[in-house]
Amino acid sequence: MGKVIIGMALLLTVIQAEEKIPKLLEQNCLHCHQLQQIPSELIYRRYLLRHSSQDRIKSLLFTYLKAPSKSSSIMPQQFFLKFPIKKPLELSDKELLKSIELYLDYFDLKKKLFLPKDRVESIK
Repeated sequence: MGKVIIGMALLLTVIQAEEKIPKLLEQNCLHCHQLQQIPSELIYRRYLLRHSSQDRIKSLLFTYLKAPSKSSSIMPQQFFLKFPIKKPLELSDKELLKSIELYLDYFDLKKKLFLPKDRVESIK
């Protein structure tokens, strides 16, 4: 009986430790992306390949989201045959920057990499 209780406690701990989507990111970004089936990870990777600096990506996203247009988008013209051009977000600059930071943090590839513990210690 004790083993079952300990097992359930461990399971609950693991479930609670799963990465949760911040509410601001869900409301301002991912909700529409999911409704329209726009691939967020694809967009992030595209920005990352073309502009490897997080500051540059943040600046470009901010510019695009303040006044969306095909010319300021990183996506190819064919993308807009399937997905509509985005409407400007009605957020303050502070809220928009926070949402962009959460977006970049959520899709950060470094967090998805796994190094064995002994490998990490040898790097230090």
